[in-house]
Amino acid sequence: MIPTLTGQLKAGDLGATLMHEHIFVLNAELVVNYPNRLDSDQLIERAVSYLQEVKDSGIDTIVDLTVMGTGRNIPLVQRVAERTDINIIVATGWYTYHDAPNFIMLNGPGRLLGGEDIFAQMLIDDIREGIGGTGIKAGALKFATDHYGMTDGVRYIMQGVVDAHLETGTPIFTHSDPSQENGLDQQDYLEQRGVDLTRVVIGHSGDTADINYLRKIADRGSMLGMDRFGLESKLPYEQRIETVVEMCRLGYAPQMVLATDSSAYSMNFPDAAREARLPKWNAKEIMNSVVPDLKACGVSDDDIHTMMKDNAVKILDAVSARSGNHD
Repeated sequence: MIPTLTGQLKAGDLGATLMHEHIFVLNAELVVNYPNRLDSDQLIERAVSYLQEVKDSGIDTIVDLTVMGTGRNIPLVQRVAERTDINIIVATGWYTYHDAPNFIMLNGPGRLLGGEDIFAQMLIDDIREGIGGTGIKAGALKFATDHYGMTDGVRYIMQGVVDAHLETGTPIFTHSDPSQENGLDQQDYLEQRGVDLTRVVIGHSGDTADINYLRKIADRGSMLGMDRFGLESKLPYEQRIETVVEMCRLGYAPQMVLATDSSAYSMNFPDAAREARLPKWNAKEIMNSVVPDLKACGVSDDDIHTMMKDNAVKILDAVSARSGNHD
């Protein structure tokens, strides 16, 4: 069984799944210190409407990879989930490109204060017991590396994520920067730690059209996150389509998942700027635009089914037997 915001889900009921999305992207410091800047009721109405459009497009499940560092707020998204028919799987981890919070930098093996890795235990508790007393269990782990590479802070986050993965079996999703080819660096670290690379989704792989780089990642067993359709600032939509088409032609459909990495609301992208610059950056566009465009370019129905349904089961279902999330 797979944990969602509204209960346990059988793997066979995942349906068409977007493997890298967000409901809200917030700044926790701003939310706590300037609560008048956000109307929770308005946010919920907006998210419910957004997710209904996604559901109506043909999507059954989303993996919300909003973790600490990007304003994860489980009580808020719980209120959304109660009013939608879409399945929502939530994640745990920490999102940073450089520094980790001081309590992570100071506490743990090889750090100033030593002792147990408090962060890793937090992640394990999120998976086994539930997040922050809500009873909602995380079904995914996440870390990020970007243009700064693997700083000390990033490594400590990765260490905690891997420890939690090895303890629970929960799949790992990453944020990577293909321009640095650091998906390969991520794989190197994970492999050295004993992680089965088939349990990993290298996120944002679709930000590049470099087929050789993508094949290197896929040939080591990991899933490619072709997960930023509509984010034109990283790679034009047409090139993203062409890249997926070519990878399918080469036989890599079993190692790709599709998504947009968009959100119902983000503090980082004002509505006007998003509408003007990123008009297709919306989760409903996977079924409304991406899938039809892939088919028009010759991608088979079988490959679409594989990328939209089968691959989600491969990544998400294996968590059940080892994580304590089963009945």
